[in-house]
Amino acid sequence: MIRKHFLLLIATLFSLPVFSQQIFSNNKYPLVDFRSPLDITPAALSGSFGEIRGNHFHSGMDYRTNQREGYPVYAIADGYISRLRVQNSGFGLALYINHPNGYTSVYGHLQRFGPKIAQQVKSIQYQKKSYEIDEFPNAQLIPVRKGDVIAYTGNSGSSGGPHLHFEIRDTKTEATINPQLFGLEIPDNIPPVIHSMYVYRLNNKPFNESVPKQYFQVLGANGKYHLNKVSTITLGGEVGFGVITTDRHNGLSGTNGVYSIELEMDGKYVYTSALERFSFENSKGINSHIDYPTYINTKKSIQKSFVDPGNPLKIYYNLVNNGRITFNDGKLHQMKYTITDSKGNKSTLAFNVQSNASSIIDTPEPKNAGLNFAYGLANEFNNDEVKVIIPKGSLYNDLNFVYKKLPKPALNAYSSVHQIHNNLTPLHTGFELWIKADSTLLPYKNKAVIVNTGRASQGGYFENGYVKAKPRNFGSFFISIDTIPPTITPVNIENGKNMAGISKMSFKIRDNLSGIKNFNGYIDGKWILMEFDTKSASLWHTFDESTAPGKHTLEIIVTDMKDNIKNYSITFYK
Repeated sequence: MIRKHFLLLIATLFSLPVFSQQIFSNNKYPLVDFRSPLDITPAALSGSFGEIRGNHFHSGMDYRTNQREGYPVYAIADGYISRLRVQNSGFGLALYINHPNGYTSVYGHLQRFGPKIAQQVKSIQYQKKSYEIDEFPNAQLIPVRKGDVIAYTGNSGSSGGPHLHFEIRDTKTEATINPQLFGLEIPDNIPPVIHSMYVYRLNNKPFNESVPKQYFQVLGANGKYHLNKVSTITLGGEVGFGVITTDRHNGLSGTNGVYSIELEMDGKYVYTSALERFSFENSKGINSHIDYPTYINTKKSIQKSFVDPGNPLKIYYNLVNNGRITFNDGKLHQMKYTITDSKGNKSTLAFNVQSNASSIIDTPEPKNAGLNFAYGLANEFNNDEVKVIIPKGSLYNDLNFVYKKLPKPALNAYSSVHQIHNNLTPLHTGFELWIKADSTLLPYKNKAVIVNTGRASQGGYFENGYVKAKPRNFGSFFISIDTIPPTITPVNIENGKNMAGISKMSFKIRDNLSGIKNFNGYIDGKWILMEFDTKSASLWHTFDESTAPGKHTLEIIVTDMKDNIKNYSITFYK
């Protein structure tokens, strides 16, 4: 009987699916060094590594925390706290641990730090008189052991809800790496979903919003997909392909990203992308990886299976002609997509292409003849009123650059509107913009900013008759001014109020244009720690033993980027 059960167990084990992830690079990662950062089981993700986000790839895994804050966060291995970071936005409260095996673990959006770490952070904040800090302690200051409680999960910074943002980085290069390659278990036997496929008629021209594309609906399930109502596509000339694909894991899963996309023609690879690791300086290259014009217009994330010449991402393998395929031989070709998630589950989409030279669809010529800007060079445009400087490495493709002057807006404008190309062309590092100011700006030159036509500030400063800024994206811009100070709205305190028994005082602070530069609070003339959450505009101070019973004076000073100052002063009792 025992032998029968034993044999049944062995048979069951061998019948379970075995998942292994292919690593396309030569990198090897330890599979048993790290434990999970949380003790919530089963582990579930609201965001996966490399998932497509606005303007960047997601740099880690977002662990679900049952829509609650306050779960213990554990050190995944021995090491030391190598970075203490507190931000108004971004990761909010974050910790970094360097480990002896050459990797760094990162824990973001924390509610609070463990007591010893919190004491160090508060000491640094008072020393620097700043809520935001970014410190790099030495290896001896805060050592940790595997399994130590280092913090508690939260929702700080630019978080959309309670969760733990977790990363593993290469300590030397700071490249961020897919944590699931280190053996961190996320239960998953669900293959990716392939939603749709696209064909782009490239015709040996740079990719842009004018390239014709054709949509194909995809049907299927459980890893097997096919095109709806068609098995063979007739194509001619140079084309590229693209797919919309997502993934889920077992249990409470978000709609996550996939790990790799492989495209074969006649059994040979012509394109592979794999989100094993990436450098933060290249993360904005996601706008080249996807069909950016379609994303801007529809918010659909089509992952192109061809690579722009100026794309700096190092996530591509097995490229033949950068994934651009020319169909000119009149033959039938077998195409196959293989989409894989981080656990190794695969989905395939197979279809045929009949090559036919008469099926070429020409790309329309630009409606407005502009300047030819080469992607591999620095490029400039000048006239009497504006100067545009696009640095080398900012363009992903050659560009037919177009400029247009538009009338000055009626309110709070000190220049014409200058249309700098269009918002459908992505930039990797932005560009430098100079706009010549009207003479009426001179009394307000220290308050000048460049804004887009949505009146969102791009920053800026006045110099030699121009206002200069560095927008991240093309668009339409003009000069405005910010002379209005921020606002301070008390939430639970007022002049003369007795705050005894109340743990903290709270405020809302906002600015109308240039943004908040800094804030400071003082009780009885002494600087106090004010904490801030950008997404809720909440500013608060938690009382401690330094505020004794009795009468006190309070002063809050908030300054915006154009040095407009708001002061709030009252007395209160404790």
